[in-house]
Amino acid sequence: MRVAFDAQPTVGSATGIGEYARELARALGEIPGIELAPLSAPSIDPWRFDRRAYWEQVLLPIAAARSQATLLHCTSGTMPALSTLPIVLTLHDAAWLRVQGHTRFYARAYFGTLMKRLAARARAIVTVSEFSAREILELHPGLDERRMHVIPLGVAEEFARIEPRADGGATILVVGTVEARKNLEVVIRALPSLPGVRAISVGPSTPYRDVCEALARELGVEERIEFRGYVERAALLELYARCTVLAMPSRYEGFGLPLAQARCAGLPAVAARGSSLDEIAGTVVARVDADDAGGWSDALAAIFADPERARRTAASDRAAAIERFSWRRAASATAEIYRIAST
Repeated sequence: MRVAFDAQPTVGSATGIGEYARELARALGEIPGIELAPLSAPSIDPWRFDRRAYWEQVLLPIAAARSQATLLHCTSGTMPALSTLPIVLTLHDAAWLRVQGHTRFYARAYFGTLMKRLAARARAIVTVSEFSAREILELHPGLDERRMHVIPLGVAEEFARIEPRADGGATILVVGTVEARKNLEVVIRALPSLPGVRAISVGPSTPYRDVCEALARELGVEERIEFRGYVERAALLELYARCTVLAMPSRYEGFGLPLAQARCAGLPAVAARGSSLDEIAGTVVARVDADDAGGWSDALAAIFADPERARRTAASDRAAAIERFSWRRAASATAEIYRIAST
């Protein structure tokens, strides 16, 4: 079976969706009977709205039609309005319908309203957590739940090979796009009660970064938070190896890949309660309500008070996490969806 595969999310500063497309394609390449035709336009910036829409609505369906494939897998939660091929759509979450009301109207119209209508046309829908499946079915009334398939993300094997060193000083790592639902503010609010502790934010910025920087100045901790933006894989792995703890205070997550990566890397973590993080956190990750600033201060302080104990606890969970978050497993399940959607 030849499958046209939207690899555009891997272009440029790939976020979690780019990681998904890259690692899933790699694992699918090892599945007998599946031949991928990766489609992308490296000259088109996927972070520019007009460029992304042009790719998805014009160039992608043309490239798919020419690929001699029998199926198109749209990997980034969006799909063309017109396609000559049946479509498998990965809809990672329902964020554009649930928590992105602060964004520009045209983005909400495209990623939210339009894609809600188009999703009904997909031959099959893949999502990444039971939480996201419930959200999508609730917010897409009439969608046939028999076409919804939950396939959790995997974690790249490099994270499983990390040797934790924790020699980067007392550091909190926060990974993800700097946007309001990721809730970096609550980590910044915790810093005044954590003397000598630094926070490192890794991920592309949005205007929300200005809010965070202003808050840091107000609290007098601007020198203790570093915004590194997008970093290459080697630098990211180094941070997972050297930092003391990962914080994931998101109010809304369709999956929460950085938390799964931390578990596979043996990095202690603190995560917000709710959304998909309830599924991803397992039993050893400390949990705090997303906006409980005092709770975050206490949970992080407990880790910095005894980092060796925190690392031993994280290490005890590592093997189970590596087994659970397997790209081989995700690829095998995805290949089965391809077969179902092709019939």
